[in-house]
Amino acid sequence: MKRLIVQATAAALLAAPALAAPGSTNRGDVMSGLDTTPTTDAPVTVRADDERPAAGTEGGPGLALLSSKVLTCELEGPGFVNRGVVLVKDGVIEAVGRQGELEIPGDYEVVDVGQRWIMPGMVDLHAHVGGTFDINDMVYQANPGCRASTAVIPANPQLRRSMAAGVTTVLFIPGSGTNVGGQGVLMKTGPKTYDDAVVRNPGSLKVAQWGNPERWAIGVGKSHHGYIIRGTIARGRNYWRAWKDFEEGNGPQPHVDPQWEVFRYLFNGEAQVSVHTQVHQVVLATIEIIKKEMGLDVFIDHGTFDGWRAGGVAYEHGVNAILGPRNVSMPERGYIDWTGDNPERVQGVAAGYWEMGHRMIGFNTDSPVIPQEELPLQAAVAVKHGFPDDSMQAVRGLTIVPAVTIGMGDRLGSLEPGKDADIVIITGHPADPRSAVDAVFVNGEQLYDASESRLW
Repeated sequence: MKRLIVQATAAALLAAPALAAPGSTNRGDVMSGLDTTPTTDAPVTVRADDERPAAGTEGGPGLALLSSKVLTCELEGPGFVNRGVVLVKDGVIEAVGRQGELEIPGDYEVVDVGQRWIMPGMVDLHAHVGGTFDINDMVYQANPGCRASTAVIPANPQLRRSMAAGVTTVLFIPGSGTNVGGQGVLMKTGPKTYDDAVVRNPGSLKVAQWGNPERWAIGVGKSHHGYIIRGTIARGRNYWRAWKDFEEGNGPQPHVDPQWEVFRYLFNGEAQVSVHTQVHQVVLATIEIIKKEMGLDVFIDHGTFDGWRAGGVAYEHGVNAILGPRNVSMPERGYIDWTGDNPERVQGVAAGYWEMGHRMIGFNTDSPVIPQEELPLQAAVAVKHGFPDDSMQAVRGLTIVPAVTIGMGDRLGSLEPGKDADIVIITGHPADPRSAVDAVFVNGEQLYDASESRLW
């Protein structure tokens, strides 16, 4: 049913797009004067030969990518460069600037992508398609030692389709059947080996408060969820403190317990808690228990229904909102009127968070609930239902906002010097369903070329 809803929404977007029609100049400067109709520019192909690695990759010559528009996506500033050039060397971004102003070294391979745009690879922080997913995370109500990394299958077909849509990094996490499902792994979608694919392990500790775990046992309600989550984190904190005392010379060396090791990363600020949380009351519980009481870096990883009502409080306490895959809230007869007094109202979830003052909003698919390759469509639906039509706000929600949220803003999510060269060549605005991805680079290596074969 969810898939049918998304397909219907996509059809509606195509019939009456939230973004302006191609060639329009009323989308803000990022869109001004550019036609997003798919281009017929030459294929983007950067290849190695028998004598040297490919340009842009480690050990290879430098690569210069030229475009009519580069979406740099940094948090501050305009977030784009007209008539831009991106320099790549040894798998990282070396420099970004305007053509004619940024000098291109003479030995760099130059590729002009024409009217197509350049943007950073997109990031999804709620994915279940990173592998076989044959781990059992529903033995106990809290399983902090369970690891999704044991089930990773690099470059599996679903990840390859993700990459072909411009999604270069995903947080592969356990399910939501229990309150503490286990540890996710942050990984790239293109590389073919585990070591090359994994960005960070653990990527997060997956917590689910409501909207699935109540089915684990009869009578398990919201208060019980809070009790289990608080107790589990408190035990993890005790484990972390014992190790901290030992490292500071104030106690004996503790026994290594895989069930609690993740909390050393969490309380040292080296990983985050990702929370399947939705409905106003439960989103507030995330903020109160995990952020304010326990002091952990935590982010909302659904936030649907009327969770947007807590948007102002979440932003005040630094709890970012990665929203989806349900992008609207509608009254549900016989259950709860999620939108308040107006039974006719359809409330955009991202729009609601924005209206409440939240400014760090991103999007997820919960793949395969929504196919991983439809991540850009989640931003389009959000704009359709009231999220600001400032085009860079939607693009940042696909790139730099999730990168910063997962603590990897120094490596992922924008085209800035020193960051991983995860680069997408696309025919137009990424939140416009008419746009298509023509090429994808991961760590400076071209791993997708649409001229050779589109993956769907």
